Amino acid sequence: MALFEVETNAHIMISWAESKEDAERLAREHYPEDEIVRITKRPRDLWVISKRLLGLEGPAAPCDIARECLARAKGDKLHAIRLYMRDTGADLQEAQRVVETNMSLGW
Repeated sequence: MALFEVETNAHIMISWAESKEDAERLAREHYPEDEIVRITKRPRDLWVISKRLLGLEGPAAPCDIARECLARAKGDKLHAIRLYMRDTGADLQEAQRVVETNMSLGW
């Protein structure tokens, strides 16, 4: 299996797949409303996100509430932020920080 990066008009997905066609099928299965923009086979078996580049300093632990909001929002960041605010009572800045941090941690 290879690691594929699938970019749509709304998401970037990283997935193991046997072929480019399988990666496309997985993306369409999970996000049928998205338009696929690009599919790239990754050159290595890793996907790395620089926390420093994202402006995250210090250790960050995944937040189950934010991840659940992202799942309920089907990866739509703005909807997940609204859900997080409603579920926790957090303000907009805090909700955005928590949701974006969890996205960067590989949600």
